[in-house]
Amino acid sequence: MKRSTLALSIALTLTNAIYLNDVSAQQNQTTNQESTVEVIQITGSNIKKASLEEAQPLISISSEDIARSGATNLSELMRLVNQTRGGTGTFNTSQSGATSTSTPPGQAAVSLRGMGPSSTLTLVNGRRIAASSFASGTENFVDVNAIPLAAIERIDVLATGASAVYGADAVAGVINYILKKDFEGLELNAQYSQSQESADESELGLQLFYGMPLENGHFSVFADYFDRKPIRATSRPETAMPILQSSYSYLAKNTPNIYFNSAFSGDEIGNPNCNTELVTTEFGESICAYYGNEDDYLETPFESASVGFIHSVEIGKISWNTDFIFSTTSSTSFSSPSPINQIDDREGPFVSESVFNQFSDELLNIVNNDVWIDPFDTPAGQRLFGFRFDARFSDPRTVEVDTNAYRLVSQLSGFMGDWDWRTGLVISRSESEQVATAGIYNRFQYHAALAGELCSDGSIANYDSSSNTLACGSGTLLGFYNPFDSTTAENLAILQVAQARPTRDGTSELYALDALITGDLLEFNGNVISAAFGAEVRKEKISDIPSLDARARAANDYLVDVFGFGSSLSEASRSQIGAFAEFLVPINDKLEFNFAGRFDDYDDFGSSFNPRVGFTFQANQKLVLRGSWSTAFRAPSLNQAGVQLRTTRADFDCGANQAVADLYCEGESGLRGNNVLELGNPNLKAEESESYNLGLAFFPSKDTEITIDYWAFEHEDLVDTNMTGVLARAIDDASLRHCGLVPQGEQGISFDPFLCDYTDANGNTVEDTGADLSQILQQWVLGEDPRFAELPLFRDHILLLDNTGTQELSGVDFNVFQAFSLDSGELEVDLQGTHYLSFDRNIPGSDEIEALEGTFAYPETVGNIGVYFVADDWFIGARAFYTSSYQDDIEDLRGRNIDELIDLGVLIDQDGTRDVKSWTTLDLSAGYYFEKLSVKLRIENLLDENAPIAYSSARGYDAFNHDPFGRRFTVSLDYRF
Repeated sequence: MKRSTLALSIALTLTNAIYLNDVSAQQNQTTNQESTVEVIQITGSNIKKASLEEAQPLISISSEDIARSGATNLSELMRLVNQTRGGTGTFNTSQSGATSTSTPPGQAAVSLRGMGPSSTLTLVNGRRIAASSFASGTENFVDVNAIPLAAIERIDVLATGASAVYGADAVAGVINYILKKDFEGLELNAQYSQSQESADESELGLQLFYGMPLENGHFSVFADYFDRKPIRATSRPETAMPILQSSYSYLAKNTPNIYFNSAFSGDEIGNPNCNTELVTTEFGESICAYYGNEDDYLETPFESASVGFIHSVEIGKISWNTDFIFSTTSSTSFSSPSPINQIDDREGPFVSESVFNQFSDELLNIVNNDVWIDPFDTPAGQRLFGFRFDARFSDPRTVEVDTNAYRLVSQLSGFMGDWDWRTGLVISRSESEQVATAGIYNRFQYHAALAGELCSDGSIANYDSSSNTLACGSGTLLGFYNPFDSTTAENLAILQVAQARPTRDGTSELYALDALITGDLLEFNGNVISAAFGAEVRKEKISDIPSLDARARAANDYLVDVFGFGSSLSEASRSQIGAFAEFLVPINDKLEFNFAGRFDDYDDFGSSFNPRVGFTFQANQKLVLRGSWSTAFRAPSLNQAGVQLRTTRADFDCGANQAVADLYCEGESGLRGNNVLELGNPNLKAEESESYNLGLAFFPSKDTEITIDYWAFEHEDLVDTNMTGVLARAIDDASLRHCGLVPQGEQGISFDPFLCDYTDANGNTVEDTGADLSQILQQWVLGEDPRFAELPLFRDHILLLDNTGTQELSGVDFNVFQAFSLDSGELEVDLQGTHYLSFDRNIPGSDEIEALEGTFAYPETVGNIGVYFVADDWFIGARAFYTSSYQDDIEDLRGRNIDELIDLGVLIDQDGTRDVKSWTTLDLSAGYYFEKLSVKLRIENLLDENAPIAYSSARGYDAFNHDPFGRRFTVSLDYRF
């Protein structure tokens, strides 16, 4: 990035030994004998006279950086900050989907150090903003899509623990979006982006900012509009086809596969009407397969609009500042078509043998020779004969989300003698509405349709067993639905009656009142000790209410009424009061210490005190050493504390516990997933952390800046569910083992109900204390001859959120800036990077710790370098973005995937590893400034570098660290009146 106002001020500070004032939300000027230095708000300290670097590093994206970037939204802009790259914490709409396990549709979050979005505190002008009402998993986060780019003057990033100043959630650090002010005139901006591909993948951005002086004050108003078209996986040759032919699903759409030999054998026959060639499975079957690429969206359609104002006025000796932002966003997200299961969610639904009448001769011949006809019970209570099939619906699960958010801040400030004071009120609210518009079907109505029991009004017919007749209370009885016919209008009309449109309504509210006083406290050793004291009162509320048909309910055996679509029911609120103090203690002209501490008390989980100690040592006019130690905490999110029941999927790790692997994974490693119900835990403790920072800032000349910082975090009591741990504890704890559904009010693992027909040598079932699970597994395998020799899990295991996780990480940040003054302008070179030395975290759902650095999605090194030539009325430059290589997640692939990789020559043997290659992309930008008009051009990924192949991802690339969009062009026009 270009050296910002912040960096320039640092250089002037060191060469002239000037103290710079931290003035809340204002830019004043401080003058010494030789220089005038623009004073800016400093994120991370409340004290006046704090040096800009103070005891901790600060990254700033200036207005010049924003203009040069050509970014059309904040998610795109924040990739300039290396501390937000790497890992899976930062996400945008590329990762969103229509299911409860996806990141929320249409929303985006920025995470520091890969530690998760809820561990990064997001501020606007130094104060909080309401979180999204829809959590990412169970983590609450601030949706940065609700913050308008048009209103942003600069962005400060403090990538170290900051709870001593800001309170909860500043575990990994703080991102502070600072609004424009004191701008006079009218500025219009228009941006248009398009990819090199032929498909319509455009982005359009329009911004307006108008500012004018008022009597004793200033008033600004702004507006921001953004519209993005979708990008489908089929529009790119790299993602149009599956990365591995063996990454198929048995659940075909339009042409179901058929179970043969018996309804319970698990063997399947491929439908001869399959639209693609039949695939031979590892079990020797020929099936019609499904690949998710055909329904995948690499980028979803998104539209947003924002308006707001900023007003300041002087009333005597008091300043009154108010800012208001309103934003609305609309988005559509998609997930693969839902699997079709039995009513109780077992695989392979039954269909009546009456559909034989509509089979082709070829299919009928297969059925007559191989399919075993079995009895099954229907929703209306009939006993019919039929067979099982394997399929998914034809249309992708589709949800539309509309979000409205507003934030009002009003602040009074002034002086009490030599002390500054300020007090402010924050009112912030985010409200989201979601509706499923396609691909979601009611499980009871669908199965009634398969049995010919569905009425035209959606009700299920009444069955009279004495007369063997069906009758509808209202509406008319529809015919049998044939899942093997995807074209007949009459058949599709029956399916349409079973379509559901579950909804989800969420609201998040934040109310806060704060007060601060800061000034010089006393003299010490010929220097002045400065101090700041303050307090804050905050109230937060959140609700996430899905429609009844999207909830798991004990009264309904925890079955969600619709297929493939779950949600959480969450309502919670909390109140908090905090008090803080900060002291800047100069020991002499070279050394100063900063001490801060904050006490927060919550009405739910308790209290937390967090100190910070930092130092700055100015060795000479060119070199500053700095360091800090602090603690921080993250309050359990309101979703985590208040979720009543969340339907989701949880992984357990067979590689983390051999006993678990032997019982549930045939002794092999890898991740397995199951449907679970998560319960909130009002007894959750706060997550706690310690952070360390030690670094230097070196300024050998006024045109050179070098900073190097070592950092480390120890983060404990992370909130999560631990299915691996529960499976391990259940080996010896019978209270956690249940045949069939877990009874209401209890927790644990749900086993297939038939498993209780088998016992160990002492006659114990899986539910009995002292049962030998290995012996029961042997008897199960002998009796059932299942496809997989493992204890059969059922569904809806009930797990309690708990403080179960730990993560420790460390690394080095570095930045080198060099400017060269030439006759025709200035040449600027800026190199920044982050290198992870360690990143140890719990294996998902396990007590075991794994080293993440250099593993899938966690590159060890990320960085960028920019070279710009800046003249009076034009600029041109380029910025390269680098992501180092890391291991592909081969060990979690299926055996058939490994075999294919060996055949392709990618792996040598079953224990082989491979790396996702490093990736470097180059952006080119240029601009010309006329008297009132400026024109800028940006070319992203100038060399059209493809995303590195990641075989462990269904998309074939890592969507968190790479993208497949190729070369894109953006033209920007700015006009000032």
